[in-house]
Amino acid sequence: MESKKRFTPAVTVILLFGIISLLGDVVYESARSVNSQYLNLLGVSAAKVGLVFGIGEFLGYFLRLIAGVWSDKSGKYWMFMFVGYGMLLVVPFMGFTMNWNILVVLILMERIGKALRNPAKDTVLSCVAENQVGVGFAFGLQEALDQIGAFAGPLIFTAVFYFTGKNGIVQYQIGYKWLFIAVIFLMLFLTYAYRRVKRDELIPAVAKREFQTEKLKPIFWIYTAFTFFCTLGFVNFSVIGYHLKDKGLMSDGNITLLYSVAMIVDAVTALFIGKAYDRIKAKTGKKTGGLLVLAAIPFITLLLPFLTLSGSIPLIIAGMMIFGIIMGTHETVMRSAIADITPFHKRGTSYGVFNTAYGLALFGGSALMGWVYDLNQTGIIIAFTGVSEVIAVLFYFMMNRMVKTSQL
Repeated sequence: MESKKRFTPAVTVILLFGIISLLGDVVYESARSVNSQYLNLLGVSAAKVGLVFGIGEFLGYFLRLIAGVWSDKSGKYWMFMFVGYGMLLVVPFMGFTMNWNILVVLILMERIGKALRNPAKDTVLSCVAENQVGVGFAFGLQEALDQIGAFAGPLIFTAVFYFTGKNGIVQYQIGYKWLFIAVIFLMLFLTYAYRRVKRDELIPAVAKREFQTEKLKPIFWIYTAFTFFCTLGFVNFSVIGYHLKDKGLMSDGNITLLYSVAMIVDAVTALFIGKAYDRIKAKTGKKTGGLLVLAAIPFITLLLPFLTLSGSIPLIIAGMMIFGIIMGTHETVMRSAIADITPFHKRGTSYGVFNTAYGLALFGGSALMGWVYDLNQTGIIIAFTGVSEVIAVLFYFMMNRMVKTSQL
């Protein structure tokens, strides 16, 4: 009886979405793990790489606000998903060019595709899960499968480097082209999920949203500011990967392997931090209580430039483990916290504002660090991270005080 319950049509569709997310991560996380090294091989400077990644991250988050509103107004969620996932095709096409201008366009298109599909996917997924199996279960499964994909994807390039015994431009291009297979399977699963949702009528008619005059509470803005400065000082993998390649500290295969291991750390952290978030929330008896789990993030972020931009392999590995812990915390607490500190009818706006701030921080941090790295001024990166994280700590104390006095 229990097994029958677990495989209702809703659970089947949620599993399908999990597989779709896994395949999506295989494609774009593979690319993210090697793009900076590939551009390095083509003679692109660290400043340009950092700028491109920064713009890409910013577009990926900022456009979600527009895509979310647009998909809500049109109701064409599936169209956004098919277009957004379809744009993953640009990744394997990277294997057909050595023109860095074209590569930059393809990298940005991949990020735009993610922005287009994510709000629509989350809307459809939550509709399927709500009142049937629970939204928490659905998003939890998504995150777990996401990270399996993020771990497995970069290993494709590791395998190419290992079996060919080379790590030149040709090998990178072979790795990109292999990703065609994952994209094809992804689109097949997406088509099947679409048919199952339609056939089983898993999405009820959605009532038209009414305009609400509720305002976002001050704790939302403080939380957003805290996250902004935490992320601004965060050393992105575009800079780390470039450093490892530029200094010849690791083989290309080991760089992608290291990124894969960091993604596993991300997945494990997500499970523990999610439980910690719920426990602290229950212990304080307040919906905002879970925010206190973020206390350690500014402090461990401070360690990143010292470790990941060093010349020591053990320190770099330790730094990448911390990188995974920070990423897992960001991705897990982000969705839960926004839902807990904002009124329901302002949630779409809240996610849009929050994602825009998060993307802006990634863009600013990546661009600045890439430019400074080109100047061989690692000390400035360390100082920049230090100032950002100190400001984040100040906002944390403000947030902590609000949690203690909050009635939420």
